[in-house]
Amino acid sequence: MGQASSQAAGAEHSTAKPIGMLVAAVGVVYGDIGTSPLYTLKEVFSGGYGVPVNHDGVLGILALIFWSLIWVVSIKYMMFVLRADNQGEGGIMALTALARRAAAGHKKLRTLLVVCGLIGAALFYGDSMITPAISVLSAIEGLGLAFEGIDHWVVPLSLVVLVALFLIQSHGTARIGILFGPIMVTWFLVLGALGVYGIIQHPEVLQAMNPVWGVRFFIVHPGMGVAILGAVVLALTGAEALYADMGHFGRKPIARAWFILVLPALVLNYFGQGALLLGDPEAARNPFYLLAPSWALIPLVGLSTLATVIASQAVISGAFSLTRQAIQLGYIPRMHIRHTSSAEQGQIYIGAVNWALMVGVILLVLGFESSGALASAYGVAVTGTMLMTTILVSAVMLLLWKWPPLLAVPVLIGFLLVDGLYFAANVPKIVQGGAFPVIAGIALFVLMTTWKRGKQLLVERMDEGGLPLPIFISSIAVQPPHRVQGTAVFLTARPDAVPHALLHNLLHNQVLHEQVVLLTVVYEDIPRVPPSRRFEVDSYGEGFFRVILHFGFVDEPDVPQALKLCHLDDLDFSPMRTTYFLSRETVIASKLEGMARWREALFAFMLKNANGNLRFFNLPLNRVIELGTQVEM
Repeated sequence: MGQASSQAAGAEHSTAKPIGMLVAAVGVVYGDIGTSPLYTLKEVFSGGYGVPVNHDGVLGILALIFWSLIWVVSIKYMMFVLRADNQGEGGIMALTALARRAAAGHKKLRTLLVVCGLIGAALFYGDSMITPAISVLSAIEGLGLAFEGIDHWVVPLSLVVLVALFLIQSHGTARIGILFGPIMVTWFLVLGALGVYGIIQHPEVLQAMNPVWGVRFFIVHPGMGVAILGAVVLALTGAEALYADMGHFGRKPIARAWFILVLPALVLNYFGQGALLLGDPEAARNPFYLLAPSWALIPLVGLSTLATVIASQAVISGAFSLTRQAIQLGYIPRMHIRHTSSAEQGQIYIGAVNWALMVGVILLVLGFESSGALASAYGVAVTGTMLMTTILVSAVMLLLWKWPPLLAVPVLIGFLLVDGLYFAANVPKIVQGGAFPVIAGIALFVLMTTWKRGKQLLVERMDEGGLPLPIFISSIAVQPPHRVQGTAVFLTARPDAVPHALLHNLLHNQVLHEQVVLLTVVYEDIPRVPPSRRFEVDSYGEGFFRVILHFGFVDEPDVPQALKLCHLDDLDFSPMRTTYFLSRETVIASKLEGMARWREALFAFMLKNANGNLRFFNLPLNRVIELGTQVEM
């Protein structure tokens, strides 16, 4: 998810190889929502909601699922959300950057939108742990139908599959990714075929396409109506992936794959399962697997396991991409990001995220032990992220696109109403096991806001004792120190003040280089900055220069490579003549006004363990000097 390539590139590929792009989009984008039939109807009718397995109950639920797929996915995401691209990139963090830019003139609204984006991102990580657990569990539970007495092996086998999946992440997924598309296309064709097989036996199930059955269900079961949406929403899990993966494939291949293959296959399968329930209410214990002929059960379990592994892989990759975007935008401490493919920039691996997700998934499987129990925790994170996406898209439509309110507001109210109902239906799940993603989301939200605020306070504290650059340069002209050959590059967040590392170097070594560059790295609210806009250079005289490098939130921040673009006669960035000076701050919690003491201590811990500028900016190891300083918060 959220792979790093532009929408334009995706459109170009889709023109050249439309079938190939469609197959690839099916493999990466639709794994999560494509495996929802494994557990959705099973949870609806066996999850303790009390839905009657009769004609009206089955048709009512199918109508809710069908029209949810149409309204939420086909209309909201395909027609509106996918158009809110940030230079081709999608996903909650890319949308947050876009909304932040849209509300540039409204400070309070801008802050509110950023908070919404961070909430959505935090909940996405919770979803990233639940999706692999529930998907693989639900697939392997089919073995219990094929072989008697092996139910106790479901959890161990699920853990083996999941741990193996996380262990291969560091090797990259490019090779196995080639198989994702064909396997998922086969999966959806099988879903459709099973659905047709069931519908032929009870064709009256097709009446559920009439929305009246859904309305009637709410009228007949007023107390159950909203609550059952907490299970119906399982059919929509993975909808956010459509938007998050837009940067890799472009909007058109994703939309085509949905309408040509995925939506028909999902609808046919849900209706086939419904037809099975009309003829055999006892099949509610596992309508997906019981829909298949007995001879096809074991092959179907194997195919389901492959499909759920692919769905899990997409979510894990999405967590990596989301983390990189959050790091670039300054909401998460810097981590070591390793590229696992020389051809695809979006193929990355972040060890800290991978192992954290693996631990979370293992705990979920051991704690819940079945897909039915885990379904009680599912939905809270998904609906929360969907609701935050709708809020952010609303700001973009009204403030950035400037759509007429008479046209946009009724549509947005409809989206917010449906998302709000789904979220409200899932709120009771918090006390039924759904507290896990909520707690994880709250913890991540606190971490992200603490990091962002802490970095702002750190800059302010260091500025308090800062020396204005013009005054410093004037003093240098009056009393020039000894100058040595070469270029000294000082990384600083404030280009108009003298970096602490420069003052410490001058104090202790009593020398300055011939060329002194004050380098500031700025991250824009766009995915990529073209080379022509990469840098700004100003000369202050006396050998001092200010250089500002601009990067997008998916750009690779390679500072030495970017400095090669600075073609100025007065500046020489030759590798053996350039020395990089870094300042490493040690934060000490204090009673100064800022954050609560516990948040200051938390920020100090994160700062101490964050990946340093040296590795993050790809600086040469043998040309870097680090100077430390203590800062009271």
